[in-house]
Amino acid sequence: MTDLAGLTEALIAAARRAGAPEADAIAVGGTSVSIDIRAGRLETAERAEGTEIGLRVLIGGRQACVSASDTSSSTIQRLAERAVAMAREAPIDPHVGLADAGQIARDWNLAALELEDPADEPGAAALEAAARVVEAAALENPDIRQVEASASYSRRAMHLAASNGFAGGYGRTSHSLSAVAFTGEGTAMERDWAAEGRIFAADMPDAAAIGRLAGERAVQRAGATKPKTGVFPVLFDERVASSLIGHLLSAANGAAVARGATWLRDALGKQVLPAALSVVEDPHRPRISGSRPFDGEGLPTRRRVIVENGMLTGWTLDLATGRKLGMPSTANASRGVSSPPSPATSNIDLTPGALTRDDLIAQMGTGLLVTSMIGSTISATTGDYSRGAAGFWVENGQISHPVNECTIAGNLRDMLMRIIPANDARAHLSTRVPSLLIDGMTLAGA
Repeated sequence: MTDLAGLTEALIAAARRAGAPEADAIAVGGTSVSIDIRAGRLETAERAEGTEIGLRVLIGGRQACVSASDTSSSTIQRLAERAVAMAREAPIDPHVGLADAGQIARDWNLAALELEDPADEPGAAALEAAARVVEAAALENPDIRQVEASASYSRRAMHLAASNGFAGGYGRTSHSLSAVAFTGEGTAMERDWAAEGRIFAADMPDAAAIGRLAGERAVQRAGATKPKTGVFPVLFDERVASSLIGHLLSAANGAAVARGATWLRDALGKQVLPAALSVVEDPHRPRISGSRPFDGEGLPTRRRVIVENGMLTGWTLDLATGRKLGMPSTANASRGVSSPPSPATSNIDLTPGALTRDDLIAQMGTGLLVTSMIGSTISATTGDYSRGAAGFWVENGQISHPVNECTIAGNLRDMLMRIIPANDARAHLSTRVPSLLIDGMTLAGA
């Protein structure tokens, strides 16, 4: 196993030798194995191993980032020299800088987060066998003509260190299975999918169930037609509903707020969702892919309420955007090896409703159930929303037939104020958002 902590220490030491008074460094390493089955044949079998390093240096309000996949001592020294030279030519930004020593995380309970499966890595043969179970289960449906099945595993570790005294790291594993099933031919061909992923292999659902669900969903899409044009209620299925809350979170991102490029720029402390709904971030949920003990700048992560009873309580901030806005960081810095920190959320929960998805279908009367979306035209500054969609037409409170090739449109500020959540969010997801009903949306179809 590569000594990631040693690499970050070497990077910071090299930065100091090159003349940088402040620096932080990140090292990421791991392995991944992926198998793809297409039309009964093994199409792809890949294994990747590697380590990447990144260095950020800060000199008098100027910063520069460099990265490499070569971890030799000579490369580390050249990286540091290059970063310092770049930083000296960079424009001054008075807001960039490391955390103060009193802000950084000092201790955390990594074991409580359960981010790594202690089980051995599954071999390529085991992954192929699982993918073939998924494929065979989908093909049990006589109306399915072709299946693309995949299985993958990864184990990655990262270590972050900075000249302010912070040092820490953690590992993460991932197991996943998926299938895309096809029905029909030519222009009448339809497809749909099912997928599952977990940190622990023991938590993975039955492979055959994943394949059967993909097949069932694809067959339900057969014979899709364009829906009528007009103003109707739209129910966003749980599979796609999280995108709506994603737009809200993007608009509340401190980087967008600092640029003034968000339709929420004047909404702090104001109502943005129905009064009964809250949006909560909790980066400490065990066995969840978005959990983390500290952020990309070494600050301790914590649970926070982004929207409380419909009211927007704060922005998502890293150190630099917080300084620009005169606010403390919310410990939401995200970091890669080749770029500086930027704000990003982790695990998100929207308050669930009391009704099932079927209850909302019955309540909506006549309208559209959206199960997939393609493309988008969304204005970051006005919130105007337009997306291509497909799903099922609902007539008199019951699903009537599949539909495709339509566009749904509205304004996010108004849409989000009218959402009615179901209670079907899946517990294992990092972002738990149930199906969402919105009335009065514009639908363009036939």
